Amino acid sequence: MLCTSYCAPAAAMASSTFPDHYFIRYDHHHHDHKDLRRWKIRTSAATSASAYPLFSNQIQLTKDSSSRHKFYQEALKAARNKFTREISFQSKDKDISLAKAVLYVAAEDEAFRGFNREMDACSLLNERINVSTTSDTKEWDTVEQMPLGGKTISEWLSELDAISKEVEAELVSRDIGCHLIEVLEAVNLVLFELRGFKRFPVLVDSKHSYLHSVLSSGCGSAILLSIIYIEVCRQLGLTIVGSRVGEDFLIWPKTGYPEELFRVTSGHSLFAIVNGRCVEDPRSMASDLTGTSLLGLEIATNRDIIGIALANLIRLHWKRASRSNHGLMLTSPLRHVHNADEKPNKIDKSNAPLLRPQDLRLAIMASERLLILQPHNWALRRDHGMMLYYNREYGKAVQELSICMAFAPEEEAEILEPFVEKLHLMRLESSWKSLGNTGRLTVP
Repeated sequence: MLCTSYCAPAAAMASSTFPDHYFIRYDHHHHDHKDLRRWKIRTSAATSASAYPLFSNQIQLTKDSSSRHKFYQEALKAARNKFTREISFQSKDKDISLAKAVLYVAAEDEAFRGFNREMDACSLLNERINVSTTSDTKEWDTVEQMPLGGKTISEWLSELDAISKEVEAELVSRDIGCHLIEVLEAVNLVLFELRGFKRFPVLVDSKHSYLHSVLSSGCGSAILLSIIYIEVCRQLGLTIVGSRVGEDFLIWPKTGYPEELFRVTSGHSLFAIVNGRCVEDPRSMASDLTGTSLLGLEIATNRDIIGIALANLIRLHWKRASRSNHGLMLTSPLRHVHNADEKPNKIDKSNAPLLRPQDLRLAIMASERLLILQPHNWALRRDHGMMLYYNREYGKAVQELSICMAFAPEEEAEILEPFVEKLHLMRLESSWKSLGNTGRLTVP
């Protein structure tokens, strides 16, 4: 919803010492009331602009804020549309740019945060709270021009180009050919030693889950570092593939001799250097892999990899949204729907947990994108519907959960059915109260 800014009228800010010509005298006969109103508007505007420069600045700030506010709303739609086109099923999977797709995700989320900042700014201006009269925010015409961490999307893509050029320079300096192992060693040197990229297996900070932040800080989730590795090697003409193994996502070069990847030199194998500590952790399924078993893994598509990155965002933002409700799960309300002490015709939202709205909306946005990739994933659609429930969007929640029941296994549909019925009543109650009615809505 757009935040419309209203400036207080000049008269409301005027003191008792206003010049006489500001006020309208009614002891004269005015035959043209329209001329009178026009004269009043012109005079008051001129007086407020000349005598009250702060008020004039606030008007300009309000206009600037409103302009940026509209841009962020347009950027939200543009980023989503570009993401949808990038991962479209009409294009071949190999033609999908992983970097572009996840940068469009970051652009949409940043536009959402900017949208909220401008709403706050509008509120401050409406309350006439002292705000800075200068702004170094630049105007942008397209989402590609919107800065992410100080750079545009194309500039972040150029950063990946720069990394690949550093690898090429390393190979030239060593007078090394293009043998697979030597190229991988050069990539590892540039990424993990010269540039100092590090993996964060536990997601606690959202900046570790956005490509531009990872490229800037050098710290990121395993899936984002895998995307960087894949994109850099692609520009070097080396195909990197990957697969989910347990809770880990592992990558390796496409080769007919995977045994080379597990040969230990200087205490670590190339496979371990590329994929991190999980490969050498005996508690991880990745530690049991060999050259032979690697060939039997199901290779992830580019859409699968983007889906993993989005699933990570959903978990991260949900965790942040429910921080004050430790242990709260998306499906927690489903467990209580058959409580014998709860009357089925009684609707009670007083015990609904309070969640952080911005983080919850970011989780919903990530879920919406993932549903574009996996429209028939019933578990994902169930979780999406539950997030809408927590966000008190009962109508949309009923719609999503009803679709989910059509795809879900029979036993899962049976669990969902009574909850959806109750949710439908909650939606009716919300509509009932919006019409000015009081009391509870009950079913006879």
